[in-house]
Amino acid sequence: MSRFFPGVPALLALVSCASAPSQQSASAPAPVEPAALAATVTERVVAKAEAPRPSRKEQVRRILPHNVRLQIVEGGKARSTASGVVVGSERDEQGRAVAWVVTNAHAVEMGHLKDPVLRVMVDRQGEVLEHTGEVAATGHVPELDLALVRVPGLDLPAVELADDAELELGEDVVVAASPFGRALSLSGGMLSQVEWDKETKRPSMVKTDAPIGYGASGGGIFSLETGRLLAIVEGYRTAKVDFAVQEQSYSFDVPMPGETFAAPSAKVRLFLQTKGFARLLERAASTEGGVAQAAGR
Repeated sequence: MSRFFPGVPALLALVSCASAPSQQSASAPAPVEPAALAATVTERVVAKAEAPRPSRKEQVRRILPHNVRLQIVEGGKARSTASGVVVGSERDEQGRAVAWVVTNAHAVEMGHLKDPVLRVMVDRQGEVLEHTGEVAATGHVPELDLALVRVPGLDLPAVELADDAELELGEDVVVAASPFGRALSLSGGMLSQVEWDKETKRPSMVKTDAPIGYGASGGGIFSLETGRLLAIVEGYRTAKVDFAVQEQSYSFDVPMPGETFAAPSAKVRLFLQTKGFARLLERAASTEGGVAQAAGR
């Protein structure tokens, strides 16, 4: 990438929290019929016409409660960090809250550790609330780099998953993640690419130009228009630049703008369905219906 350092060779690499997943499409249900898709788009247009669009700040406030940060600890030391999004909220038999968090499968890989603990943390104005999570399901990396974490005692609202029709180039988005293991942070941008599977006619991968950093894997990409979850961050591409100073060789990675890769909401739905957690989607849908009715839609 000579535009960074003239005359210096560069090497492209795809970086993620723990590995470099390639982007491949997973098997998916039958495609949505054109008539049904058109009806969905029409309903969205009518809903937007009836209700005023919230401001950017108001939409961000709605998005924030869905996000958590993850930390794998062994022997009191943090071994890796990641991000996650709450996709389900339930009550157990004793009436205690249980949250279900989607993140990347590579981010919760703990087979190489002897006694790991998965911490799920929520930051609240300087206060950190910690919970212990357990991995309930994982996809096969790199085809389906998703994992579901069960978090007893965590009471957070479940996010609403976006429809396929919402994945449009130029869509304004906000990425909520916890890069470098720090508190939740936001970055803005747009959807810069959407890849569609030729057989299923469903989105298989999306990209955004919103900047992210190490540890943002598993973070959510949200629509600023609807507040819905568009995708889960998987990784980003960098340019590795080598240079010499006083006969010593050095190298570093430079993130490539517009090269943040993510698994679209369609893959999240497929993952939950195939792993036996379709009930989370059904409960989220019923909750959304109740909210819409209460709002007079």
